[in-house]
Amino acid sequence: MDVAVCHLGRIGYREAWKLQQQIQSRLIAAKRSAPPEELPHVMLLLEHPPVYTLGKSGDRANLLLSEKMLAKRGAEFIPVDRGGDITFHGPGQLVGYPILDLDRFFTDIHRYLRELEEAIVLTCADYGLVAGRIGGRTGVWIGPDERGPERKICAMGIRCSRWVTMHGFAFNMNTDLDWFNLIVPCGISGSDVTSLSRELGHSVNEEEVTMRFLNHFAIGFDVELSSYRESDAHAYIHTLLKDVRLETEREPAR
Repeated sequence: MDVAVCHLGRIGYREAWKLQQQIQSRLIAAKRSAPPEELPHVMLLLEHPPVYTLGKSGDRANLLLSEKMLAKRGAEFIPVDRGGDITFHGPGQLVGYPILDLDRFFTDIHRYLRELEEAIVLTCADYGLVAGRIGGRTGVWIGPDERGPERKICAMGIRCSRWVTMHGFAFNMNTDLDWFNLIVPCGISGSDVTSLSRELGHSVNEEEVTMRFLNHFAIGFDVELSSYRESDAHAYIHTLLKDVRLETEREPAR
């Protein structure tokens, strides 16, 4: 199977969210057509300007500043339609939004999340870091170890409609971790957040990290990747979405 990997560079959260919704709707429409239209799956890889997002089950109290004070610091706050609580997106992260039709893989959300986590775990291992999971918590963690208690290096939260996924993960590479001091990360009191650069003691090559992640993702999901960058990525998405409307635009409000 093919996955079109679209490297979008830095892009606003709302714009990326709308693209995800449109692509998800396109893949849903394709598989519901007669006969079904088999399109490549899509993964958006990008970086956001500073933004805090709160999942459907999240608690607004986990944002420790008012939206007005956030704006003064150059950040947004956006409630979204994914699972999970509050997290931060910003410069120095690898943010990935896989939009996959799980009917063509396996119809198991928990397995999907574990496979996605595994690609991050293996990427950390490439840099000599032992990362893993904590029971009952989504995402990828390091520790506890001699350097300190458990600390999250990658947050995850997804949404799935008709087995087509959206949203995804935020992997801290060279992220300024001070941004996380303004929230209760993922709604877990007392938890710490880390990054590849903090764990290694030096900044990392973000392009290299991205390529390592994609290699592990391709192997884990047994897919072929086609990469599109910047203008080519936007051109690919434009062609894919020609005449598409959002799922919510096609259905009456409930």
